[in-house]
Amino acid sequence: MGRKFSAAELFSVSGPSHLTAVDWTNVHHRRAIAASLVEAAYRIERDRQENRQGPEAQASPYWEFFHFKLNHVLIDNVDNSIFGVIYEYNFPNPHLFHNNHNQLKPPKYAVAFRGTLTQPDTRSRDLKLDFQCICNTIHESSRVLLAMQAMQSLVSSCGAKNVWLAGHSLGSAIGLLVGKNMAKMGFPLETYLFNPPFISAPIGSIKGERVRHGIRIAGSIMKVISGISSTGRR
Repeated sequence: MGRKFSAAELFSVSGPSHLTAVDWTNVHHRRAIAASLVEAAYRIERDRQENRQGPEAQASPYWEFFHFKLNHVLIDNVDNSIFGVIYEYNFPNPHLFHNNHNQLKPPKYAVAFRGTLTQPDTRSRDLKLDFQCICNTIHESSRVLLAMQAMQSLVSSCGAKNVWLAGHSLGSAIGLLVGKNMAKMGFPLETYLFNPPFISAPIGSIKGERVRHGIRIAGSIMKVISGISSTGRR
């Protein structure tokens, strides 16, 4: 009998296809979906670097499984790498959600930011941005500016309640800044941050309930996926 693979191993190899049941009203499921979208942001940049296209590309299963489509990519103006991805949800059955206005629904758009990649194309730029995190100057980077512009455009078009924000590691730092800024402007976003690059997640030090609202700090993406796999097969 072959070895039984862990949820993290399955997720790494084949994407989220082993998550056999998804409940959009379950916060743990929503967190796992956000983790998948962040993983896709990593993989779409790796696909670009390794020139994987068509059936060889590895990113699309991580959003297509949840009925998202690729809307737009955010490109760093220094190294031309993809650091963020905007996904748009394709409602397979709109009436399923529209009949209950109080029910938690999928977002119309989700924005995910990857973390540091150590491949040659991205290593130098990403490590410089990591250093800016340490020096508390990441807010001055062009990535944060581009991320803010994209988020303001989405919120302007469909409202804050219809937009998710997610990120991992360096992407969590960008996501946290974008989320805080949008909340201060009166647009709190449902936000999922994985392994933020801080000694301790600074949510408790954020002033104002409006700013803290909706920001969820999680551990590693793989831990989140492992947890959801055990609850998704009821």
